[in-house]
Amino acid sequence: MIVGVPTEIKTREYRVALIPAGVKLLVAQGNQVLVQAGAGLGSGITDEDFSRAGAEIVATAADVWGRADMIIKVKEPLSPEFPLMREGQILYTYLHLAAAPQVAQELLRRKVDGVAYETIETPDRRLPLLTPMSAVAGRMAIQVGATYLEKEHGGKGILLGGVAGVRRGKVAILGGGVVGSNAARVAMGLGAQVTVLDVNLDTLQYLDDIYQGRIHTLYSDPVTVEEAVKDADLVVGAVLVAGARAPTLVSKELVSRMQPGTVIVDVAVDQGGCIETCRPTTHDDPTYTIDGVVHYCVANMPGAVPRTSTYALTNATIKFALKIAREGLVKAASSDPVLAKGINTFRGFVPHAAVAHAVGAPYTPWDKLM
Repeated sequence: MIVGVPTEIKTREYRVALIPAGVKLLVAQGNQVLVQAGAGLGSGITDEDFSRAGAEIVATAADVWGRADMIIKVKEPLSPEFPLMREGQILYTYLHLAAAPQVAQELLRRKVDGVAYETIETPDRRLPLLTPMSAVAGRMAIQVGATYLEKEHGGKGILLGGVAGVRRGKVAILGGGVVGSNAARVAMGLGAQVTVLDVNLDTLQYLDDIYQGRIHTLYSDPVTVEEAVKDADLVVGAVLVAGARAPTLVSKELVSRMQPGTVIVDVAVDQGGCIETCRPTTHDDPTYTIDGVVHYCVANMPGAVPRTSTYALTNATIKFALKIAREGLVKAASSDPVLAKGINTFRGFVPHAAVAHAVGAPYTPWDKLM
């Protein structure tokens, strides 16, 4: 199979979809790998690094898309890339179609086989290809939240860890999964007063056990969410339903009752956000203010730390890339139900129920397409 890696074009997206080690594994398997010139520079990987691993360096995105059987990316395709996609081409990337119905429409219209990292799911409900970026985003959420709590950025002027004789900053984390648990870890490390809310009692029990009471855990319901959010200095949205839009936990009315200078970091924004006032922003213009509350809603947060993110991402994605390249998508997915859950679009159909509901398309089970 010919595998293509184009340069990412999303604003300040410095990650690249493969590292040289991944290229070497694909080439050793008998595949040809095309890498667009300069694709890895933002992550500190040169064209020479890719060449030494066995990749062919090509000049333009059109060269990559035009020749490759499978495109491996980091983020969903943007409008300049739509004309480059073609029928039967495999697109293996983060798609987040629930928040990008126009991308879903293009994939369906062009009959592209879209395999989404974020919906590849194990029987125990883990999302192994989302986990590394969720960990990065969760940890970053506290870093950026602490920055925007500074007065010059519109925040309350609060130091999360406080100092002796002064109260510590209060952090409310909505969701105790990978994003939430990583956010809690960093917030607690800074010395903040941390509250994690979730509907999964096992998750809350786990967090309570490992932190031995040093963080607060609350069952998430409208009352506890309201109390935690109104009292917080920093609110982190960390809710995920695989393939579907994130549920709205914080209403616009509740935001209006939050204290001025409070900071919201909604990591769930790439799935629609769990806070009603959130809308996607970019690294160039990351924040806006509503009712005195600072909103940070960058949809590709890990792109700001590309060296870490690129290597962590490839470590997770390369296994399925090798399988698809070796067997073809149909055979690979038919023998691996974990991979099959990643297929969001196939030959103009949507074989993922949550994605179909989110984008308003008919749902066609994978086994009906075979």
